[in-house]
Amino acid sequence: MENCIPEFNMKTVLFFIMYLNIGISNSLHSSERHSSSSSSSSSSASAEHQHNSPSSSDAGADVAENEIYDSDESNLLRTPLDRGPYFDLSASKNITALVGKTAYLNCRVKNLGNKTVSWVRHRDIHLLTVGRFTYTSDQRFQAVHNAQTDDWSLQIRYPQKRDTGVYECQISTTPPVGHSMYLSVVEPVTNIIGAPDIFINTGSTVNLTCVVRNSPEPPSTIIWTHNNQEINYDSPRGGVSVITEKGETTTSYLLIQRARGADSGKYVCSPSNANTYFVNVHILNGEHPEAMQHGGQLRIGDPLHVFVFVIITLFLGGR
Repeated sequence: MENCIPEFNMKTVLFFIMYLNIGISNSLHSSERHSSSSSSSSSSASAEHQHNSPSSSDAGADVAENEIYDSDESNLLRTPLDRGPYFDLSASKNITALVGKTAYLNCRVKNLGNKTVSWVRHRDIHLLTVGRFTYTSDQRFQAVHNAQTDDWSLQIRYPQKRDTGVYECQISTTPPVGHSMYLSVVEPVTNIIGAPDIFINTGSTVNLTCVVRNSPEPPSTIIWTHNNQEINYDSPRGGVSVITEKGETTTSYLLIQRARGADSGKYVCSPSNANTYFVNVHILNGEHPEAMQHGGQLRIGDPLHVFVFVIITLFLGGR
């Protein structure tokens, strides 16, 4: 009985020691998990704080961005008087001019202030005018200023086809700014279809067609003359009329009904903005049997056509 008690006590002690070890171990593990969780939460909170709190460089970028935005906004709010000189493009355009007729290239500059306006020809980079002064030996060029409209025009007297090209209006800012325009100098061309000689059968209708091309604007008038006399459409002769169709190409039709011998002669078409052109009208009365007829109008054919016509006539006659 005495031997059992120590054995029981020893087992009890060993069991108690094992129980304490397990409890301490679990306590330590729990403490480590709590510490790790706290550390993790602290790190997470720190990271979140760092994420939400901008760094000094980010803050500087935001400030700079705000400054740029404010600057852009202030630019938008600036009045035209604060923006310096600028071109009014609605009044500074390309033009087409007639040979020999004074042309104007217009440049409208707003808010010029104390700056100057110059004209430069691109073809040879030649300075033509500065302000109101001419800087070229070609006196056909001259600057014209209209203070009421802020226009600085380049006047070109007696323009020729060689004057066609690009011209630049420049403002003396730093750096200079410019606006280019194109000058096209054209020479209208007048022509009468069928010239120089038209042959008409007696009693037929004479139809003279005058065509005007390459004109920047339709001619205001077209005058027809017969043997150096302006045609009177209300004359006792009657049957004489004119029809004019204006456009990019202007066409004038002179109609003479019931042609007679007195209608022969020289007819001249004279547009108001183009060169004149003439045609000789021959009223036939049975002569020139070799003439070729086209819709009531007879025109002498060239020798080859006449030869072919004679050969065909002889061939048919031989059959």
